[in-house]
Amino acid sequence: MTTSISVALLSGRSADIEVEEGSSLEEVQRRAQQMLGVRGRLMASDGAPLKGTGTVLQAGVSDGDSLTLLVPSLRILAGSSSAFAGVLSDDSLVVWGEEAPGDTSFGRQIKNVQQVAATSEAFAALLWDGSVVTWGSRKCGGDSSAVKEELRNVQHIIGTRCAYEDYGDEWTNDGAFAAILADGSVVTWGSPACGGDSSSVQHQLKGVKHIATTARSFAALLQDGSVVTWGSHPLGGDSSAVQAQLCHVQQIHGSDGAFAAIKDDGSVVTWGSGNHGAWSCDVENQLRDVRHIEATSGAFAALLQSESVVTWGAKNCGGDSRAVQAQLQTVHFLAATLGRGEIIGADEDGAFAAILGDGSVVTWGSPACGGDSSSVQHQLKGVKHVAATARSFAALLQDSSVVTWGNDRFGGDSSRVQDQLHDVQELHGNENLFTVLRSDGSIICWGDEFWDKLDYDDLLEEE
Repeated sequence: MTTSISVALLSGRSADIEVEEGSSLEEVQRRAQQMLGVRGRLMASDGAPLKGTGTVLQAGVSDGDSLTLLVPSLRILAGSSSAFAGVLSDDSLVVWGEEAPGDTSFGRQIKNVQQVAATSEAFAALLWDGSVVTWGSRKCGGDSSAVKEELRNVQHIIGTRCAYEDYGDEWTNDGAFAAILADGSVVTWGSPACGGDSSSVQHQLKGVKHIATTARSFAALLQDGSVVTWGSHPLGGDSSAVQAQLCHVQQIHGSDGAFAAIKDDGSVVTWGSGNHGAWSCDVENQLRDVRHIEATSGAFAALLQSESVVTWGAKNCGGDSRAVQAQLQTVHFLAATLGRGEIIGADEDGAFAAILGDGSVVTWGSPACGGDSSSVQHQLKGVKHVAATARSFAALLQDSSVVTWGNDRFGGDSSRVQDQLHDVQELHGNENLFTVLRSDGSIICWGDEFWDKLDYDDLLEEE
């Protein structure tokens, strides 16, 4: 017996499908996707899951019934060193990448997620009820059990930039998280060396509205425009030398070991490690009418109201932009390679990329990190967004294609996935990998000799 079913999208567009009663729901879903030109999951008209997963008859679908093809959206929220986390439209979490911290399947079972933060090897998910779920490396903040009872009515979470500790023969990661509660207080956990212990300043952490991080410290911006810092003293955790200047602050930004605060008059105050950009005295007179700041591991770039750029910090990290200064006009957007939490030296460098008003791109800093874009300059037209890993850049163009350059290992070589980098809606980077979200709902991920593709069927998989 033939059954006629109407399958509609939430937009109202629909398709009429005729199938046999014995046809599977999978077949109905496949035909609906084909006719409507989108991927999604078949649901009852009220959005409820269909009963059973067998045939049309077994699911209780009758002739003339209407069904809904749910096409979830995905918000990409955070990236650790080698994994990404996002939230589907039903507020469930999905994790993907080369080395997802901890138990990935556990992460995918978390529901009612409103925000996700990451350190190098851990994630923290903020749920809509104001509680927090963490997983991954304990040294990086993956275990919040010690402060579980304090993590109530949380409004926002942030994790430290990637941090490495040298133990002679090997490097290990550590990190910490900070959560802002509804009453403006702060709860921290993770490595004490990275600011996971805020007990020394807890009495000052009241009326907090924003928190910034370096690799090993935090800076909290209070409602009154003052700043409280904690964590590693040499890497930004001690602001006593400039505390009197830290008033009327509007924004705070961090490199791996220094902070830069923008005040309401557009001036800038810096502190922390001189090797990481804390010494801004040489450009102090130029730092006027600053509207935004980006940072590599050891340098800062300030975008002024005039759409020009001022840089300072380690030259091999992009702190010297004199070679391209004349081109840095009508700058609309700045991107910076991500830090690796190491001491500035021969192995630590970085670069900046600026999108100009005409959609072209100017780069500077270490050529090994994408500071030299000459090999792809002819392709960098109509650029609307640039993302970065630790040592490379990727540009999303107006035609929804992607151009990459920089260190091949860190995503600068996208040749293995280039034919799939079309119809791209979003582009993101973490330390090692780039990921894109395409208009058909699929995800492409590449970098660190790794690549992967996830279709919506993978994301919508029942656990």
